[in-house]
Amino acid sequence: MTTDEVNESTPRSTAGPRRGTPRGMRRVAVVALVLAALNLRPGVTSLGPVLEEVRDSLDMSGSVTGLVTSIPAVCFAVVGSTAPALARRFGASGVIAAACGVLAVGLALRSFTFDPVLFVVLTALSLAGIAVANVLLPMVVKQRFPDRVGAMTGLYSMALNAGASSAAALTVPLAQAFGGDWRYGLGAWSVLAALAVPPWLALARRRAQPPAGHIGGAVGPPPAVDPPPAAGGRLSRNPTAWALTAYFGLQASSAYIIIGWLPQIFRDAGLSAGTAGLLFSVSSLLGVPLSLALSAVAGRLRHQGGLAAAIGVCGFAGYAGLWLDPALAPWLWAVLLGIANCSFPLALTMIGMRGRDGAGVARLSGFVQSLGYALSIPGPLVVGVLYDHSDGWRLPLTFVLLLTLVQIAAAVPAGRDRQIG
Repeated sequence: MTTDEVNESTPRSTAGPRRGTPRGMRRVAVVALVLAALNLRPGVTSLGPVLEEVRDSLDMSGSVTGLVTSIPAVCFAVVGSTAPALARRFGASGVIAAACGVLAVGLALRSFTFDPVLFVVLTALSLAGIAVANVLLPMVVKQRFPDRVGAMTGLYSMALNAGASSAAALTVPLAQAFGGDWRYGLGAWSVLAALAVPPWLALARRRAQPPAGHIGGAVGPPPAVDPPPAAGGRLSRNPTAWALTAYFGLQASSAYIIIGWLPQIFRDAGLSAGTAGLLFSVSSLLGVPLSLALSAVAGRLRHQGGLAAAIGVCGFAGYAGLWLDPALAPWLWAVLLGIANCSFPLALTMIGMRGRDGAGVARLSGFVQSLGYALSIPGPLVVGVLYDHSDGWRLPLTFVLLLTLVQIAAAVPAGRDRQIG
């Protein structure tokens, strides 16, 4: 067993300092979290703005293009499930450092390949690094900042949204700065990924000290603990874990539907392409400030179900507005859907608060995210099929409204003040 494995995976004595990490290393941990979070989406959102150029350059067929756009959810579902085992073997910080390295190499190499199949393979390699880091960041927050789970989750969620929005906005200007070559526009994001490696290597050399029975920064009596289910405490038999999985998967499905279809909905309603793009940007950029605020609030609550349900209601109202008339109040619909997108950092906060310790959070995060992302895959595809086989957006949006109602229902048990032992 490695030193890092002992430091990051083994539960400590209940006696110990309140802080999870010495003051100096806490600063390094903050930088590491922010840099990792900035890299969790550019590998995905940087491709869309230059996808047409990539297809033309690589002579990529429509089916291969569809495969590329479906890789994120598949990688998050499949590869993310391996992250807890890797963290137990090598330590979370070391694994995240390696994941950022893999991401940097994959992004750099895919930008200079001339084979469409190899482009798909290298895209999958890049997103495998993202998937692993995606699962382990909640574990690191629990270990290093046990008294500030909500606030730190909000901080890295805000950085995640900033990275996603920046990649979507800056990839084309970066390509134009290098003579209009899409390869440089995509490859530039490998530099950002490489910058995340050193602070994680530094963290891998230092231990995190958990507090004495302190969970998530909330005040009041200790929360109830879900007893370990049969068969060694398998998460598959824990109702709270399944509620979190349902909530996470449904919010992810909604997010992919917004990313894939919201501009088209507005354009089909008669709005210009520029206006539709601006409305989509509003729905994305709202997540930057709201992620930090909502996660901080959630970290101070013992029950997050009401907050999660309220965010779901905003999403329902936004989709209902689109169903009624996208052009009637498009800015209002975009704002409501932007608020609904904040269910992602809230879900991460709840994962961090439901696990008892870092190892438990890693297992729960892997379970919830792998199955949740798998659950999210059909949603955008069904919306596309319904759109192709119906006259307008009423039928697809009816389907989305039903999904949102289920998400609201899952929010209440997912936000219960329970700890998974």
